[in-house]
Amino acid sequence: MFYLLWQLFHDQVRLLNLFRYITFRTAYATMTALFLALVLGPWLIRRLKEFQIGQYIREDGPQSHQSKAGTPTMGGVLIVLCVVVPTLLWADLRNIFVWMVLAVMLAFAGIGFWDDYQKVRRRQNLGLTARSKILLQILVSFIFGVALIFLSARGLYSTNLTFPFFKRFRPDLLIPSLLTNVWTYPFAFLPFLLFVILVLVGSSNAVNLTDGLDGLAIGCVLISASALTVLTYVAGHAVLADYLDLEHLPRVAELTVFCGAMVGASLGFLWYNSHPADIFMGDVGSLALGGAIATVAVIIKQEMLLPFIGGIFVVEALSVILQVGSYKLRRKRIFKMAPLHHHFELAGWRESKIIARFWIAALVFALFALTTLKLR
Repeated sequence: MFYLLWQLFHDQVRLLNLFRYITFRTAYATMTALFLALVLGPWLIRRLKEFQIGQYIREDGPQSHQSKAGTPTMGGVLIVLCVVVPTLLWADLRNIFVWMVLAVMLAFAGIGFWDDYQKVRRRQNLGLTARSKILLQILVSFIFGVALIFLSARGLYSTNLTFPFFKRFRPDLLIPSLLTNVWTYPFAFLPFLLFVILVLVGSSNAVNLTDGLDGLAIGCVLISASALTVLTYVAGHAVLADYLDLEHLPRVAELTVFCGAMVGASLGFLWYNSHPADIFMGDVGSLALGGAIATVAVIIKQEMLLPFIGGIFVVEALSVILQVGSYKLRRKRIFKMAPLHHHFELAGWRESKIIARFWIAALVFALFALTTLKLR
């Protein structure tokens, strides 16, 4: 909105020239998101308490968590609102990628909202079935992948992968030999679509699994979003992209504003979600944030760097996969409990110590991801 004001009135009001700079708009999107979260947070917490929308704690989890039962949940509504509004205010709304990332985030938020609503309605920690949730996530990811294919046909996007540490290795996920026949044409895009689905569904569920301790997930999202802000800005900056030998993607620069809004919203929500939490984000927040992080990574061609950008999310998801696989194959558990943060809880670590150490690990992962920009 403000960007359009600059274009319309920059000759009459010279101060509006500030709005043409992405750095300026990103900074103010961050502050706007933070301000909204801090102002609206108390009101939302009161409303959720009035409607008795509280968290139901799984009985087989750590017993220390039983005291958290009844804490207002679905706080992800606040996070999504505080990302969407600043993005609409400060980003260039003519940019297709801005609308794509907002659409994916809102779609994943809708899935999470319905899951949380079912839990509240049934008054137990059981919402949508795992199959239903995954199928809905796959559907959203598939539509997003198809949209990217249409953009690639217009030269606005590339289906090539970019690998950290390798300058020249950029394989294309299309199958050119299948493009010559009208019957096989749709299958040429199958590897790309499967990859996009894997990245988005995996990321959203990984963040969801991490959301088990006060402030743990949102703190890690804050770090990941900060790293993505840097990566998005570099990808959209001609000089920096050339210096670092990255693919220059001028149209993705506007996503820096979105990432900045995500940083501000995460900071604001952390104010109320820090231990002991006044509110939980619920699936509406974790699925939306995980989907948004993956969407940005796919658009800016940093999908292969995503495991480092969100390192803690990957570790948490792997701990669940290993635990389930080990028990099914050997009838033995690797960890006391999965995800990994519960293992450390049962090992005697205090919740605040687990959160702080996981944040430190997340920061190390993110910093390593940024160092790979030059190590090519």
